[in-house]
Amino acid sequence: MFTPYLGIDLGTTNILVYLKGKGIVFDEPSVVAKNLKKNKVIAIGKEALDMVGRTPINIATSRPMQNGVISEYSTTKQMLLYLINKICGNSLFKPTLVVAVPSRITQVEKRAVRNCALESGVKEIYIIEEPWAAAVGSNIAINEPGGNMVVDIGGGTTDIAVISLNGIVISNSIRVGGNTFDELIKNYVKKAHNLLIGDPMAEQIKIQIGSAYNSDKDLSMEVKGRDLIEGNPKTITLKSSEIRDVLNDPLLKICQKIREILEQTPPDLCGDIIERGILLTGGSSQLRGLDKLIFEHANVPVHLAEDPLKCVALGCGKALNMLDKIKENYIQVTN
Repeated sequence: MFTPYLGIDLGTTNILVYLKGKGIVFDEPSVVAKNLKKNKVIAIGKEALDMVGRTPINIATSRPMQNGVISEYSTTKQMLLYLINKICGNSLFKPTLVVAVPSRITQVEKRAVRNCALESGVKEIYIIEEPWAAAVGSNIAINEPGGNMVVDIGGGTTDIAVISLNGIVISNSIRVGGNTFDELIKNYVKKAHNLLIGDPMAEQIKIQIGSAYNSDKDLSMEVKGRDLIEGNPKTITLKSSEIRDVLNDPLLKICQKIREILEQTPPDLCGDIIERGILLTGGSSQLRGLDKLIFEHANVPVHLAEDPLKCVALGCGKALNMLDKIKENYIQVTN
């Protein structure tokens, strides 16, 4: 028997778990289905996602993580306990955990993550910042003297950081992400087309025809929902140009925040960033044309990570081999 070492990307949209020695062993939506009468979690991940909008009154589905932080403490604790039991099995030893959180969450929010993990049966917990984990997971040589800018666009937050010599020089985060895009798409379809759609359909629209930059080709797709006037099922056709206009405001907020970070970055590190470019990570960084939009506003080359969805989880996994080095920089608690 041995002590399990786990790295967790506790995201608003997806949860990824890295088991030392095996790699990523869990990658599913951060959705929980709960029996309200028994106050018990009955499904987590894809199984729970399939239940969204299709449950009886005694079962509720929710995302216990919102904007990168815990919004439902009890449900998050049950979710962590479920994951630990599923991955670690009947191990007699409590696991050591590395968890990535947004760079600008409060001490209260950070303490909630720590306490939730400890109450779930964790022996030790190390809390690290998401952009740092994303950089490590993307195989950037952050231990060298030189500026690297990482923009991690997740479901609930966008984290922006400049990293050098294994540490964060300057960072900031805004609560704009993939869920923001989905909500705006839902509201637009409701107001412009009198059609009510759910979260899964909004996400599908974003993935299939969503874009951040003008394109010669205007994509389209059929969207199904409920007519708000007649109450009957209805199908409409949406175009990518419509969705681009809907997403314009939150995308400009991200670009503006990137420019603010660049303006505050020491000039020598700025020179490195111009040479190396900005690295995009996170699931929502895959939005079509986003790299072109950021380049237009920041005037710095932009590159999409090789595996943007898994960068943070992979970084947490690599951090498991660097615990002695990160003790001085990150919170470590022993149960």
